[in-house]
Amino acid sequence: MAELTISPEEIRGALGRFVESYKPEAADKTEVGKVVTAGDGIASVSGLPGTMANEILRFEDGTLGLAQNLDEREIGVVILGEFSGIAEEQNVYRTGEVLSVPVGDGYLGRVVDPLGNPVDGLGDIETVGRRELELQAAGVMDRKEVKEPLQTGLKAIDAMIPVGRGQRQLIIGDRKTGKTAIALDTIINQRENWASGDPKKQVRCIYVACGQKGSTIASVRRALEDNGALEYTTIVSAPASDPAGFKYLAPYTGSAIGQHWMYEGKHVLIVFDDLSKQAEAYRAISLLLRRPPGREAYPGDVFYLHSRLLERCAKLSDALGGGSMTGLPIIETKANDVGAFIPTNVISITDGQIFLQSDLFNANQRPAVDVGVSVSRVGGSAQTKPLRGVSGTLKLTLAQYRSLEAFAMFASDLDPVTRRQLDRGARMTELLKQGQFQPMSAAKQTVSIWAGSEGYLDEIPVSDVLRFEAEYHDYLERKTNLLTTIGELKDKLGGDVLAELKKATDAFAQEFQPTEEGSGAGTEEFAAAQADDVQQEQIVMQKKR
Repeated sequence: MAELTISPEEIRGALGRFVESYKPEAADKTEVGKVVTAGDGIASVSGLPGTMANEILRFEDGTLGLAQNLDEREIGVVILGEFSGIAEEQNVYRTGEVLSVPVGDGYLGRVVDPLGNPVDGLGDIETVGRRELELQAAGVMDRKEVKEPLQTGLKAIDAMIPVGRGQRQLIIGDRKTGKTAIALDTIINQRENWASGDPKKQVRCIYVACGQKGSTIASVRRALEDNGALEYTTIVSAPASDPAGFKYLAPYTGSAIGQHWMYEGKHVLIVFDDLSKQAEAYRAISLLLRRPPGREAYPGDVFYLHSRLLERCAKLSDALGGGSMTGLPIIETKANDVGAFIPTNVISITDGQIFLQSDLFNANQRPAVDVGVSVSRVGGSAQTKPLRGVSGTLKLTLAQYRSLEAFAMFASDLDPVTRRQLDRGARMTELLKQGQFQPMSAAKQTVSIWAGSEGYLDEIPVSDVLRFEAEYHDYLERKTNLLTTIGELKDKLGGDVLAELKKATDAFAQEFQPTEEGSGAGTEEFAAAQADDVQQEQIVMQKKR
């Protein structure tokens, strides 16, 4: 009797040949299902045994549905649109297609819904093809390290929490703390790169509005248009009035449009505003589909909901064209609680976070970035070298200022060293303030932070700091070409450039007229402090008699 031998190689080869040769059957036009139940944007359908996961189904009235739950007898379908016309016993037909959206440059400057249909009344969109929403993200070997800067135009972020092309940087904070403002400023800051016409500099932007008020989305579009940024931006709109299915799909639609450009070797910036509302919409869908709830009633795969979305943001290898997609997801917290379920999930997925503190916002510190909690894990290597050189100790300086500020509230008298640190910290904090829709070039940020770090603001009243900065930039533009030189610099400030900058700054400081006398510690006190010729404040404990 012949001995039976099992060869793993033969089995592996047979399985491989079967998988390669397998083709799913085309949708059978005679295969018709029936609506069993319908309501709240969900329908149960029977009689379609060949339905694929995420297949598009068509109801009698033309409404589309997305197949989600594939049970033995019934299919759980998320209705994509108005569901009031869907009733029991209506026919349901397969399309044989999974969910996809049209893509192409025709989407620039347009507002579309999560199915890719225009909603801005400007006519049809010229497309070059379609892209499936559920496609695998680029693998490890298909990626490249993040080393090119993506400037936000905001001093507080570009100096201390830099963002690189291909990075995923979370913007997190309570409602009404300026999260959307940071995202819009970043989009507007790409205007000069777009105007240059250089494909290596140009950044196509996508703003995904998920669960926002319709009036808010309209104001975002108007702000982008007024600032000349709409021509290179696509808005994917899923307002709060839309069904939960649309709010669930909107971020994937935006990423599919962006991935098309990324794989063409272009650079993309995508803003998800906000993923908290997408998670809530997905929770509603999952509960209606009777999936088992977990923590805070979210389904067990809510982490995968965001991880598979944000993993699509990447810097591709040169072999794949070197394109990139930078993600700025936004998460809304409750009472500054970053330890809640969804915030901790997204923090663990992203490459850093910008935490906006409501107390700072209410104290008129805008952008209200909490330096102590915010971090950028990979953006440091992408920061421009001149800016990196002058801002190296800025984060430490501000952290020390925050701790001293709390201590100074209870101290009646402070030594000159501490007072000097408090004065400089107050001026550097004031310097980081920036109005909305006023992005600043990297060169201007560099000279501003350098001037503050070198002590040129120490004798300037806090109320005059921003006026000093504006006139300082104007002086450098009129009298020198330093801003252009620093903008093109590939290394840290030094040599002739630094000497010329010092000379120009000294000349401007002599010309600048403050509105009132400064509140600094004074040069004489500071010199005495440096020479240790100062009596330090002491606390003496006395025993009770």
